[in-house]
Amino acid sequence: MVAAGRGERLGGKVPKQFREIAGVPMLLRALRPFTSHPEVAQVVVALPAEDATNPPAWLKPLTGGSLVLVPGGAERSASVAAGLEALSPACEIVLVHDAARPFVERAVVDAVIQTARTGVGAVPALPLSDTVKESKEASSTTVERTVPRDRLWRAQTPQGFPRQLLVQAHAAAGGEGASDDAALVERLGHEVRLVPGSERNLKVTTAEDLRLAELIAKSVGESKE
Repeated sequence: MVAAGRGERLGGKVPKQFREIAGVPMLLRALRPFTSHPEVAQVVVALPAEDATNPPAWLKPLTGGSLVLVPGGAERSASVAAGLEALSPACEIVLVHDAARPFVERAVVDAVIQTARTGVGAVPALPLSDTVKESKEASSTTVERTVPRDRLWRAQTPQGFPRQLLVQAHAAAGGEGASDDAALVERLGHEVRLVPGSERNLKVTTAEDLRLAELIAKSVGESKE
């Protein structure tokens, strides 16, 4: 579970992963589908160093046993690498999930696990429905072309991999980051497969995303329990 960032785009004094959604901390919501999953043997959470040492009061009682906290890094890849090092040697399949995705569904987790067990990478994703425009330059507002969307997908997490494949991908990257772990595996030329994602599995990045997350939580009747 990658939760070492500060969520600066969301703003506020409280780190994004600790912000409440309908009364429940975002990180706790993200953890529940994994801590309650019968096939997940261990969960490692990469947090800012100070929070890994002194976690919030609601998180501290949950640690120990199958839930471990580790200091994350300045970059996402460093946090994932720290999590990999803390895993039990018995773990053969690894799922990497963003704490900013608090509503992943069991069906998505199951599909990722099943696909990763075949020896390939697994990424939940949704087909892109919007028309995509490419600008002439990164800062330009002039359209260069319309990009065909037939083969474009929106990637989500958790992403699943055979453990040794993910370890190899991070070692080969040599600290060079990527937007997700699947990209590191792709660089090695290994197969990554898409599995059905979920519209509910949104990533909370902005204040508007947080408002949408509140609506999702209330619409499914989730409580503080």
